[in-house]
Amino acid sequence: MNIVIKTFAVALVLTLTATGLWAAGAEEEPAAAVEKEMVLDPTTGKMVVAPQYGGTLTLHLHPYSPQAADPYYHYSGGIISGVVEKLGIGNWGIDRDVWDFKSGPTPESVMIEQLAESWDISPDGRTYTFHIRQGVHWHNKAPMNGRELTADDVEYNFHRLLGMGKFADAGPSPVGGAAPFVSIPWESVTATDKHTMVVKLTKPYLPALRLMLVDYFIYISPPEVIEQYGDMKDWRNVVGTGPFELTDYVADSSATWTKNPDYWGYDEKYPQNRLPYVDKLRGLMIPEEATIMSAMRTGKIDYRRWVENQLASVLSLQRTNPEIAAWPVWFRSGSSFAPTVGVPPFDDINVRRAMQMALDLEPIKATYWRGYADTTPHGLIGVKGYYIPFDEWPDEVKQYYTYDPEAAEKILDEAGYPRGADGTRFKTSVNVSVGNTDITEIIVSQWAEIGVDVEIDAVPYDVHNERVFSRTWEGLHQTNMGNLYDPVMMVGWFHSDAVWNRPGSRWPEVDAMVDAALNATTIEEQQRLIAEADMYMIEKHWQIWGGKPAVYYLAQPWLIGYNGEMDTGLDPLGFNLLFARLWIDSELKKEMGY
Repeated sequence: MNIVIKTFAVALVLTLTATGLWAAGAEEEPAAAVEKEMVLDPTTGKMVVAPQYGGTLTLHLHPYSPQAADPYYHYSGGIISGVVEKLGIGNWGIDRDVWDFKSGPTPESVMIEQLAESWDISPDGRTYTFHIRQGVHWHNKAPMNGRELTADDVEYNFHRLLGMGKFADAGPSPVGGAAPFVSIPWESVTATDKHTMVVKLTKPYLPALRLMLVDYFIYISPPEVIEQYGDMKDWRNVVGTGPFELTDYVADSSATWTKNPDYWGYDEKYPQNRLPYVDKLRGLMIPEEATIMSAMRTGKIDYRRWVENQLASVLSLQRTNPEIAAWPVWFRSGSSFAPTVGVPPFDDINVRRAMQMALDLEPIKATYWRGYADTTPHGLIGVKGYYIPFDEWPDEVKQYYTYDPEAAEKILDEAGYPRGADGTRFKTSVNVSVGNTDITEIIVSQWAEIGVDVEIDAVPYDVHNERVFSRTWEGLHQTNMGNLYDPVMMVGWFHSDAVWNRPGSRWPEVDAMVDAALNATTIEEQQRLIAEADMYMIEKHWQIWGGKPAVYYLAQPWLIGYNGEMDTGLDPLGFNLLFARLWIDSELKKEMGY
């Protein structure tokens, strides 16, 4: 049975007098009063400027070029979301007190239909029947040429990702362990008519529906493009059914999406309004932090997502431009580290323990993070109900997550790593992405206090990620802990074969724990098993906890309809669907001199 929470509201339209609050200079005359149409945002209860069509929304993108625009090969949502769509989506019209789109993975109860108009699940939980939405057309771009979406298109994509049907010889997508979608116990995927697709599983699987609707990689890509070119790696060949078309892309520089005038979808908050509101999205890939913030200050960027480990920059912006909203989200610890546990010196658990005990996170929290951080130790998982809180950890485990440099030095002595004549016990390196070196320098200085010499190897973000996928790195690797990602996906990262298994752990007992968690038959059982697997990782010190500062989302005051949301579903990079639901208050922007 498909249980969906929906919010229905009547947009209350009022005519209010709004006076310009931001003048270009103190000496100038106040801006003339203008009448603005206001509406009630049914998800927050606040009055906002009524939706407007037109304009360009400019955002900051990660300063790297994805390996491919094809989700078969790469986590490419940052480029193709909003162009290529999925079967489901989070309900943008839901009361934010029920779900705020920034507290972790969107629960199944908040999912609504997108390319799937509805679905049915058999009583034994093994058969899923998807009714594909009628009247949806591919973009009017060759070779799709605006034809209607069919169930055969969806079947084609499932088969391609899973290595079924005509793709059996090629096998499943190389994203492999990065996609929990692949772990579903598939039996068959069959389009039974033009608008119906039936999925059969070999056994019931708890997260199956949510993964089929919104997994990171399950975008419904254009079959004719893949047949003609072999893949969709080239951005020029990207065709979808979404509110935007990808019309320009310059590697390491910019991306441009243009409004699809024939989009089928409507705003969940204001169902009479066809999406999208803006005419164009412009994404700028700016690597330098100072340049990004300068662009925010001067109104050249409307929105910036995922500002991580850059608190000083955010606070500076708030001082100079208090009108720019900054939403903190404690989503993950991006300042933690994964040692290569199979290679000396990190194959010794005592070395890993010592590295953790050498970290004094409280002064970092007070100074570098200005108090905006959670230093309470976590494992990989930070979603409530799926991890064991620190105060419930065994005392024997807690001691190794407590700052004690003297004990750390003693442990290293006993492990066979005494200080040499120069005071150094051993040398290693830490792999980080450019832009995250400040916090790493502080942590490296603390390791130096116990005689461990760590060289910082800073590389572009795409190179950093490629090292993760290919495991072509040594020493330590910057990683995430205390994450609000989907816990079912994250527990899969522990598996020996998972591409996101950063420490390179190879323990059969852990693989068995992961398999048990994935095959749980109730939510309660799955939560317990995932928490136990997470606790095992904590006890083995596969990763080194580095504190959890806030991640910030920034928006100009003229960007309306936004309240700090991260995305519209499971995919944190699927933000273009969110932008299809926002609009620009052009009068306010003009009043402010932009």
